[in-house]
Amino acid sequence: MKTLYNGEFFGKTNETLRLDGLTITDTEYTHPYVDWHYHENAYFTFLLQGNMREGNKKETYDCQAGTLLYHHWEDAHYNIKPDIFTRGFHLEITENWFDNFQVSKEAVEGSFNLKDPALKLLMYRIFKETKINDPSSELSVHELLLSIFSQLSEKSSNSDKKPVWTHKITEILHENFTEKLSLTELSKALDVHPVHLSRDFHKHFQCTLGVYIRKLKINKSITLLNTGLSLAEIALECGFTDQSHFIRSFKENTGIIPLQYRNLLKK
Repeated sequence: MKTLYNGEFFGKTNETLRLDGLTITDTEYTHPYVDWHYHENAYFTFLLQGNMREGNKKETYDCQAGTLLYHHWEDAHYNIKPDIFTRGFHLEITENWFDNFQVSKEAVEGSFNLKDPALKLLMYRIFKETKINDPSSELSVHELLLSIFSQLSEKSSNSDKKPVWTHKITEILHENFTEKLSLTELSKALDVHPVHLSRDFHKHFQCTLGVYIRKLKINKSITLLNTGLSLAEIALECGFTDQSHFIRSFKENTGIIPLQYRNLLKK
């Protein structure tokens, strides 16, 4: 089985950035099939464009633009790519980074698909910082990555403590976030009292229902900024009331307006 070392990925890497213990690459996937392999370091894959299928020892993921995967160090997997342009953003984490920032490398184990919209938005912000790449970018990247690991560790330690309804509401929200959802309808679907739902949702998801739904909409909108759709069309597709609402929400969550982000994706 082939081992890929620091900064190595199958495909055409168009940009590599090295920041104190991190190796960040922007790579076009060119291989229709990549056999079982593993990487010497833990890393995140953030799919910017296109789609692919990835399999590991436990699961297989159909990955669309906007998918965020985490791979533990030396965790074997394979990839299949259709005949379309596919581009990935990789953030590789060396053992020195874990040591320097006192993060346990074993705190998050395995390979998995991260669906939490808050984690995806943190990775979008890391991507933004690497493209801006000003004197403050390295500090911001480390801060954002530490936030990701903090949340991952917390989720891992609390995963067995969550009630059954939290898994069901996650499915409902991810499948229907572009529609108008009411607290009453959600409560009936979950068989949970509205007061209990609104109070305990924040406890388990660290935000309100409205904020969670808005983050899902923003994540969807970012994947559509790679297309030729207008901002008005993207706003409609993602369930925003209008273009102004979309632009305002986008800036609140990413720090920049959609057109600025579209330009970063072209770099």
